[in-house]
Formats: sequence, C-alpha cells, structure tokens
Amino acid sequence: MSRVLVVDDEADIRELIDLTLSRMGLAADCAGSVGEAQALLKDNRYQLCLTDMRLPDGDGLQIVRQLSESGSDTPVAVITAYGSAENAVAALKAGAFDYLAKPVSLEQLRTLVKSALRLPGEAPAEAGPMLMGVSPAMAQVSALIEKLARSQAPIYISGESGSGKELAARQVHERSARAAAPFVPVNCGAIPENLMESEFFGYRKGAFTGADSEREGFFHAAQGGTLFLDEVADLPLPMQVKLLRAIQEKKVRKVGSTVEEPVDVRIICATHKNLRDCVEQGLFRQDLYYRLNVIELRIPPLRERREDIPELVRAMLTRLCGPMVPELTPAARQALEAYPFPGNVRELENILERATALCADTCIDVADLQLGDECAAEARAGRAGETLDDFLNRVERQAIQEALEKTAGNRTAAARVLGISFRSLRYRLDRLGMEV
Repeated sequence: MSRVLVVDDEADIRELIDLTLSRMGLAADCAGSVGEAQALLKDNRYQLCLTDMRLPDGDGLQIVRQLSESGSDTPVAVITAYGSAENAVAALKAGAFDYLAKPVSLEQLRTLVKSALRLPGEAPAEAGPMLMGVSPAMAQVSALIEKLARSQAPIYISGESGSGKELAARQVHERSARAAAPFVPVNCGAIPENLMESEFFGYRKGAFTGADSEREGFFHAAQGGTLFLDEVADLPLPMQVKLLRAIQEKKVRKVGSTVEEPVDVRIICATHKNLRDCVEQGLFRQDLYYRLNVIELRIPPLRERREDIPELVRAMLTRLCGPMVPELTPAARQALEAYPFPGNVRELENILERATALCADTCIDVADLQLGDECAAEARAGRAGETLDDFLNRVERQAIQEALEKTAGNRTAAARVLGISFRSLRYRLDRLGMEV
C-alpha cells in the first residue's frame, strides 16, 4: 500500500486529508510540525508528501528542500493560503510537485494524488517523436526534461523558431503522469483577439451572436493533461489578465456563464522572443511572467550543436524516403555542417525534403541542397532570418561560451576575459538561459 505523509498544524485538515486518502486505498502518516515530519521522513519512505506552507516551527519549503537535497524521488505538494501566488511559485521553484490552495478542494486533492502516484488505469500513452541529438547541449536538455516530467510546475521553453520547442513540450508531457490525458497545443499568435476568451475558456449557448450551442475551450480540452501555449508573448494584455487568474485559481469561467469551473491542466509555454525584454517593454505582465517562468527549459539552436546534424539527417531522410535512403556526398555533408541554419531543425528538414526531390538517383550533392545563395546572404548579413535581438543574443552567448571554455568553467576568470564584472556575467548567464 502506498503511504503518504501529511503535514499540517490544523488537526481538522489532517483528518480530512487522511480520510480522503484512506477512501482511495492509501495509508497516511500525519505530522503537525516540521520537526515531526523530519522524524517520520528519517524512519519511513513515502510515495507522496502533502505539506502546509505555514507550520509552527518553520515552513513547508524546508521539507521540500530536504527531500530534494537528499536525492529522494518522493513528490511533494504544498498547501498554500488562498490567493497566495507568491508562496505557490516559491514552492514550485524549490522543487515541489504541485500545490493546493486553501480551502482544500477534495476533487483537486484526489486529482493531484492520482497524478503523483500514477494510480492503476492511468498508463502513459504511446510516446511520439522525440528530440534527437548526442551533443552535450542536448544531453543537458534531455536530462532536464526527465526531471521536469516528474513535476507539475509550469515550464517556459525558450529557443529560436524551428529549434523544437513544441517537441520538447510533448516529450515532457509523454514522460509525465499526465501522459494518458490530452496534450493540447495552442498557437497564441494565430487566434483573433476578439475570439481569445471564448477559445480558451469556452462559451455558453446564447452568450453572443452565433453561439448556437455550448462549447468547451482549450482548458477543458486539456483536462487532466497539458496545455501548451506556443508564442505566448503574442497574447494581448487583457487576455494575459484572464489567463493569470485561470492559472492561479485553477478555475475558468465560460463566456456567458456566472460560475467558475475547476480545471486540472499543466501549463507549458514557449516563445522565440525574449520574454523578460517583453516585460521590461510593458508588452507582457510581470506577474504572469513569474507565474509561467517557474522553470525555464532552453532549446539550443542547431548551430550550437552541429555534432547532432548527421543523426538528424539520417532520421529525416529515413522518414522522407523510407527504405530507399539517399546518400550524401562528402561535400554535401561538409556543406550542411558548415551552414548556419537560421531556421534551425525545421529548416534542415525543408532543405532535405527539397534535396530528395532534386537529386539524381540515390545521391545528394551540394547543388541539390541549394545552400549557395543562402550561405552568401548569411555571410553578408551576419544573421539571415534572425531578428536583431536574436542575433545579438547569439553573439553574446557565443562569446561567453568561448570565455568559459578557456577558463574551464571558472566564472570569475571568464568575466575577466570578457572585460566585465562577475555580477554582470551572472546577470547575462541568467538572461540568456545559460547554465554552467
């Protein structure tokens, strides 16, 4: 029988949670303080921990950190005061699996427990396409995806267009306890502003002209699963306010309705823009940014992982051509490995699809790739299809990376090489999403 540790200084809440868990076939040990919880954790192993944030001798974050630092894989969910968004975000950043707001909803509690423990009947769906690559950069991405899949924290995926952000989001979903539920991708930049609220939250019959029947929104469609908000920076400010409330309260109100309905979705968002710059420019709400950017997953551009190109080429040609896979001449392979790929993996696939249509027999040569004009344009412009911000960030990232390599990862020495202060380097590493 799975055992759950319940930590709360209010006896009635401990009793309520204990009773709910027992009806789900789970055993619970209860503690009223951090000290009692630490004593139980020392002598027992638990499959889940539920802890209040405010405790007589400390707070729930101490328990979260203790389990995280000990290497335990026990998921921890924190119980926060109603409307205390800061506490919820702090807990998720510390490594909490999820959170519940007081007063505790038994429906949300049961959903959280099922998700954390993967109770019978919730087998993961068959895995779809995965990110590929053997480079150190992709190894780091894969390791972080495995870690993020065990959490319920919101994720912000950053990266250039075509680098594989949606694929990364799908991979997190498919490796998580929500794998059997829907993965709903939404391109925020493709929805007309006047339709956004009804598309996200749904609407009741008669809510507006043309609403001939009731309709579910994206949140309802993703119930129990993951809602992926692509190009989230394109959301207008009024919609950002409504989205923030839905994420904080885990409830949505359909257009034309007077009541809110509970929803259980994990939010993953992505954009090719620098979201922090959008906040500074007043284009994106700071409170929504901190709510979405609990954990950042940066997908490196293809030019930063050129050693992955051969594997990607093989996989794409197999998918495009089946058993009759054409060979690349040595010159063609060299040309691909030298090409800057401003469009990243998506551009590589387009290049190969074009080459398979143009090549003679089963051999792809440099001429079939048609890279000459694009390479020349890149050399002249220095950035091809990149925005100015993307270009400057790329150059800055490359300079920092080279300095860190020269100094064997010593940040203080790298700052001296770059001619900037250590504090400035630390800020730039954080802004560019570079982990060392």
